[in-house]
Amino acid sequence: MESGKRRPTLDLLIPLARAHHVALDQLVAAPASGDPRVHLRPLHKGRGSVLVPLTQYPGRVQVFKQVLSPRQPELVTHEGYEWLYVLAGRLRLILGAQDFTLRPGEVAEFDTTEPHWFGPADTSTVEILHLFGPRGDQAIVRARPSTADPAPPTAPDSPSTTS
Repeated sequence: MESGKRRPTLDLLIPLARAHHVALDQLVAAPASGDPRVHLRPLHKGRGSVLVPLTQYPGRVQVFKQVLSPRQPELVTHEGYEWLYVLAGRLRLILGAQDFTLRPGEVAEFDTTEPHWFGPADTSTVEILHLFGPRGDQAIVRARPSTADPAPPTAPDSPSTTS
């Protein structure tokens, strides 16, 4: 099959797609036409919210661009892990008993079995990149601390915890 001398059957392609965590159409898609543009299909949700799926890989991390309009917080829980990156506006994230406000360029990540809700922090919309993955998938976020939230000074006699 790898040499191109054999054509795979559907009975072989389905387990192959599952083993590699890719959609079947990725294995049998037509060759690229030379047009690099991706034609996304936004989903319009209630009250002005828009969800744009950026990936379609079953069983793997899913990426969405979302524009969220104001709504009342309702905490939810479910299996998985989420990452939120704020593109524009201010995002309110309620995670258990904690309440956070994130600004453009800030990231949050959390286990979705913790009660949570996120949406605009005020009466304006907020635009985010939203990644959702299966439990156990975790991102490594490399970012500098915000200058607005300086780290507390360490005592001169305390041991260093650098790694």
